[in-house]
Amino acid sequence: MSSTIKHSSSYRDPSGFLFYKDDVLYRQVNTVFKDDFDQFISSGLYQHLVDKNVLIPHKKIDENLTGSADWHQTILPEKIPFISYPYEWCFDMLKDAALVTLHAAQEAMNYGMILKDASAYNVQWHKGKMIFIDTLSFEKWDSTKPWIAYRQFCEHFLAPLALMHYLKLPLQNLFLAYPDGIPLALTKKLLPAKSKFNLNTYLHLHLHANISGNSKPKAPNQKLQTPKPFSSTKFKNLLRSLEEMVQSFSLNNPSGVWSGYYNEAFQREDYVAQKKQIVEDWIGRTDAGSAIDIGANEGEFSELLSAKNISTISADFDHYSVNRLYNIARKNNNSSTLPLVIDFANPSPAIGVNNEERSAFLQRPKTDLVLALAVIHHLAIGKNIPFENIAEMFKGLGNWLIIEFVPKEDEKIQLMLQQKKDVYYDYNEENFINSFKSSYSVIKKSVIGNSGRSLFLMKKL
Repeated sequence: MSSTIKHSSSYRDPSGFLFYKDDVLYRQVNTVFKDDFDQFISSGLYQHLVDKNVLIPHKKIDENLTGSADWHQTILPEKIPFISYPYEWCFDMLKDAALVTLHAAQEAMNYGMILKDASAYNVQWHKGKMIFIDTLSFEKWDSTKPWIAYRQFCEHFLAPLALMHYLKLPLQNLFLAYPDGIPLALTKKLLPAKSKFNLNTYLHLHLHANISGNSKPKAPNQKLQTPKPFSSTKFKNLLRSLEEMVQSFSLNNPSGVWSGYYNEAFQREDYVAQKKQIVEDWIGRTDAGSAIDIGANEGEFSELLSAKNISTISADFDHYSVNRLYNIARKNNNSSTLPLVIDFANPSPAIGVNNEERSAFLQRPKTDLVLALAVIHHLAIGKNIPFENIAEMFKGLGNWLIIEFVPKEDEKIQLMLQQKKDVYYDYNEENFINSFKSSYSVIKKSVIGNSGRSLFLMKKL
């Protein structure tokens, strides 16, 4: 009998846990959560949420695969092809995650249940939309208790969304410093004074921070007060207020660092058209089923992959470009493209308990094809990363590589060198090829029209 391995992030909730068996991910429901889980299923809430595409579906497995004495039920959740984290999401991705969490809470109330967890990590991009993935987050409604997940929702969703909305800055990386949510006390200090004039922002963030900061433990001899009823009407009003607040937030900045890149590129004679033709031909040669587009910008070349139903991670460090790409993918219900905000000079690290709770970004993609177009000079010259290190990074992401080399004479590089001293004496095509040959065999090379730029098709050794 093969052994089971508990998922490194699944230790917080005594209701159950995720585990691997034969490289398949299962979820165990523990006996302590039996009554709540059984009601979740028998009430029809589970099927309702699945039918509404709010919750990930699962299959029931009538077998104790872990051998645990705490076992009540085993379920097999539908597989999420790629797990991403809030610090890799654009603004509207986090906003949609907040809305689907509220939707799940609202629907649960109609079935006599409540959402006990409101963590941003309970939501993932799947089949063209954000979807709730924690099946064990629903418990029986108790009108004598307030919503236990209220503060968590505020710190995981309201705080980062409000900060980005009011400060007009992409701040999703705050989740790396505060993986359990942005503290309300910090949020209050960072928000501008004008945010207090918005009733919802004042109530859910400013006042909430004050009350949380002033809470004191009761003295040993102090009489406990009888909990005040928290009716379903009060709870629904609370959820409605939170939804209105989330819906009001926006982060609009049309002048991201690389926004409009391809608008400018299209003005170069046949550059993009010829580049697309070559790339599309080479994609077919790789027979790829999955890919990662590094420096995807607004997804001009990710579309070539999506058109072939190739599951693609479209990654770029420019938040605004990724946000536009995300909105396009959501509008088109594009299940093939996952837009993420990733700086490949500083990709997401492994964090959490033993640095295993949430794995590093570079450890997660296991794709067939890496697309790296017009990005090598940004890493080599913009970030001073040697060719050898870039090759090693790309090698870990996929078996095939389509990469564009931009010569130093190119106007884009010359523009970059106006801001810094040219010490890049080894930046040339010969050194580029030699550095990559330790990891790849070069299959094809093609010059892109009169641009002076070259495309290379490589395969990992």
